[in-house]
Amino acid sequence: MSKLVEIPAEAREGNEKLVKVTQDASLKVIQLMEREEKGNFLRIRITGGGCNGLSYKMKFVEDAKEGDIAVASNGICLLVDSKTALYLRGTTLEYSDKLVAGGFKFSNPNAKASCSCGESFNL
Repeated sequence: MSKLVEIPAEAREGNEKLVKVTQDASLKVIQLMEREEKGNFLRIRITGGGCNGLSYKMKFVEDAKEGDIAVASNGICLLVDSKTALYLRGTTLEYSDKLVAGGFKFSNPNAKASCSCGESFNL
C-alpha cells in the first residue's frame, strides 16, 4: 500500500490492538473512498440496534472529532470515538467479494453472539 496515512490533529493516535483492517478490506475501502469522495477517513461506530442489540456503522468523513482515536491500518485511517473503542478492542475488519455472504465483516473477539448477517452483536 503506497497511500500515506495522515492522523488528524484532533484525534489521539491509537494502534491496531484496537481495530485493524485486512489487506482486502483496505483495498475495498480505498476504492469506495475514491468513488464516493466524501472524506479521507473511515469512521466506525457501534450503536444500539440490530437483531442482537448492538450494530456496526461505517461512513466516510472529512474530519475527526475532538477525542476520537485514530488508527492507521493497511494504508487507511480509521476514526473511533471513545465509547465505541470500549467494544472494539481486538476487532478485525475483513472484506470478501463472494457472491453469497460477501461484503465487510467485523471479527470481534468481545462479541458473545452475533447475527448471521454479521452486522449486529451482543456482549
